[in-house]
Amino acid sequence: MHTVYELQQLIEKAIPNIKYPSHPKNLYEPLTYIMNLGGKRLRPALVLIATDMFNGDIMQAMPAALAIETFHNFTLIHDDIMDNAPLRRGKLTVHEKWGTNNAILSGDVMMVEANKQLAQVDSSILKDVLNTFNATAQGVCEGQQLDMEFETRDNVSIPEYIDMIRLKTAVLVGGAMKLGAIIARATPEHAERIYDFGENLGIAFQLQDDILDVYGDPEKFGKQVGGDIKSNKKTFLLLSLQQRLSNQDQAILADQFANETDSKVQNVTNLYNQYQIKELATAEMQRYLTKAFDALDQIDIPESQKSQLIQLANELMNRER
Repeated sequence: MHTVYELQQLIEKAIPNIKYPSHPKNLYEPLTYIMNLGGKRLRPALVLIATDMFNGDIMQAMPAALAIETFHNFTLIHDDIMDNAPLRRGKLTVHEKWGTNNAILSGDVMMVEANKQLAQVDSSILKDVLNTFNATAQGVCEGQQLDMEFETRDNVSIPEYIDMIRLKTAVLVGGAMKLGAIIARATPEHAERIYDFGENLGIAFQLQDDILDVYGDPEKFGKQVGGDIKSNKKTFLLLSLQQRLSNQDQAILADQFANETDSKVQNVTNLYNQYQIKELATAEMQRYLTKAFDALDQIDIPESQKSQLIQLANELMNRER
């Protein structure tokens, strides 16, 4: 079995070897640029981890891993446009560097490049691979659409929020792992169980992200806390709070939505503490993490073959709080 780090390094070495057309320059240069901006390469690594777990050939899975990374970076280009973000990993975003119209086209052609990479897998499993990839990609787009719609809605329910993060974040985790299982010729049942593991882990990870945005150590979490509060973002914490507020505290929270001073984060956090929202969110996160490991337990292979995946999941879910 390969370590997660070894698989990440294999991906890191493979990315610069992807050959894109040279003309038109402004269409393809952004692809090389964003693909080489770095990152942890976790999503493509999950493809290889799953292949390795089921005793498959990780090099046969590399095209699918690169397709997942290409698709992920396609979403980053378009997300940055929608968010009007100036920086990505400390560097200019594609739309800042090449202009919005070029960035849209470059993102579009990345989907084509992802499909070209997928076409390299063995023809006997190509249909299953394409179906899994397309369902995953479509789900991510649906999740992004729902996330945007939630910004202008006042009546978002917690089940709707969970479904949104399932689509926007978790289906890509599950889809990546299912691709790896298919390429390793795992049984259809095992491929579904590893998908279930990834999807539930992805939901748990996003719920943890909601918690860390309020309660994390900014130096260890990697970003400033309170960003969701400042932007009035509908998270599991905020939606849970709104369900439980007294009439008096509802008025206090409503005042905070328009508060643009530094006191906003602390004021909303005080309400979270008063209503024990962190504990509620932590319990919900743990519920999905338990569902993930229950799915993994149903995969009838030696525990030693699951060790790298279990280690990675524990590392992801034990980020500094």
